Formats: sequence, C-alpha cells, structure tokens
Amino acid sequence: MQMAKEKDIKQSLKLFIVLSRAYRSVNDQVNKSIQSFGVNPTEFAVLELLYHKGDQPLQQIGEKILLASGSITYVVDKLESKGLIVRRACERDRRVTYASITEKGRAFIEKVFPEHAQTIHETVSGLTTEEKEQAISLLKKLGYGAKRE
Repeated sequence: MQMAKEKDIKQSLKLFIVLSRAYRSVNDQVNKSIQSFGVNPTEFAVLELLYHKGDQPLQQIGEKILLASGSITYVVDKLESKGLIVRRACERDRRVTYASITEKGRAFIEKVFPEHAQTIHETVSGLTTEEKEQAISLLKKLGYGAKRE
C-alpha cells in the first residue's frame, strides 16, 4: 500500500513538471509572437479582452487576465499613451472607471489577431484534433479539482 502511494506521488510530481514545461514552451512561443506586434503579452491580453468582451471596469480587468490589480494602472497607461484604449467614467457610479478600446486599438487587434491565432495553432499542432479535445477535458478536470482543495 505504501509503495503504491509513493508511486502515485512520484507520478503527480512528474505530471506537474511535464505540465509546467509544456506550458512554458507554448507560452514562450506565443509571447515571442505577441512581442513582434510591438506590445507585451499583458498589453495584448487587455486589448484582446476589450475587443472580445467590450468595455471593462478597470477593477475587473486584472482578475479576468490574471494580473495583479496594481499592474493594471501601468498597463492601461501604456495602452492609453499608444492611443489603443481610453478611460471612460461610469455614468451611474463615478467611483468606477471603464477601459474602452479605440478605433486604433480595434484596427490593431483585427490586423494581428489572425496571426496570433495561427501561431497558437502551429504551436499546439503536435496534437491531433481528438488529442486537443482530450487535453482540454483533462486540463479542465485538473483545474477544477485543484480549485476545490
């Protein structure tokens, strides 16, 4: 019984290492591509969020793209200085400020997103369509299980 538990623990450790390395490899490729567009990955994530989901309260952007709230102001300032987004006060609650993508920001995302999507597709092309579905399902299960504990 003890041997089985040790083997299971070793397998969990191996899974963690393989998962971490795979994530780093994929993320490095995608980030390199994003940086070739003249923005950093965090700036791109904010633009992509605003493009696909519409105006967002600044306070909620961080949690949606997994960024510390203190960093949001800096990223928004950079994007605003590039003319890609603007801040907009909420009409109903003056304590809330929204970020909105500008026409320049929209044009930027529309121009680079197809290449971004293609880079991701090529980066994960080592898996078949069926394997991708299986990986999605297993990784969701892993993520939900980790959140529970």
